[in-house]
Amino acid sequence: MPGLFVVLEGGDGAGKSTQLTRLAAWLREAGHEVVVTYEPGDTRLGATIRTLVLDQSSGDITPRAEALLYAADKAQHVYEVVRPALEAGKVVVCDRYVDSMIAYQAAGRSQDADEIRGLADWATGALVPDLTVVLDVPVERALGEKTDLDRMESAGADFHARVRSYFLDLASQAPARYLVLQGREDRDAIEAAIRARVETLLP
Repeated sequence: MPGLFVVLEGGDGAGKSTQLTRLAAWLREAGHEVVVTYEPGDTRLGATIRTLVLDQSSGDITPRAEALLYAADKAQHVYEVVRPALEAGKVVVCDRYVDSMIAYQAAGRSQDADEIRGLADWATGALVPDLTVVLDVPVERALGEKTDLDRMESAGADFHARVRSYFLDLASQAPARYLVLQGREDRDAIEAAIRARVETLLP
């Protein structure tokens, strides 16, 4: 497709939202059409799914049901937002995508990684980002300052340590498609590193 697909990944509290906003502003200043989006929740259906999977009131959701809900969000998101924008030649900058589903549902929830990967690929039509930026932050630093935790954030330190490790494992398997940076450090330095990598991918 003629567009460019950039995803920011990492644990909760890694600073993805800040860098996503900065990247989108820089791209727009350079004259590119940019779609800023996120998962889960950036469709009408996805907003309902996001409430179900993150709200504490949903109670004890079985990991299989949780994975299916995230897959449904991704299927609708790619269909409604991501693929149309890419086909129109736009730059899509997304907060979380398939790697989050694999890291959280496979490593975090201790489910079979190949099964989760297969489910995610089926839901998204195997649409792969051109670049995935992983902002890596130690678990105790990322969540230590938060008090109002959602279902995923309150899953415990061991859960989030497994998630963090899996993000790094995914990046190590395809270094040409990943950029791993230390999150919550110098914001300007992180922004510059992301810009430099994205610039090599722009037409």
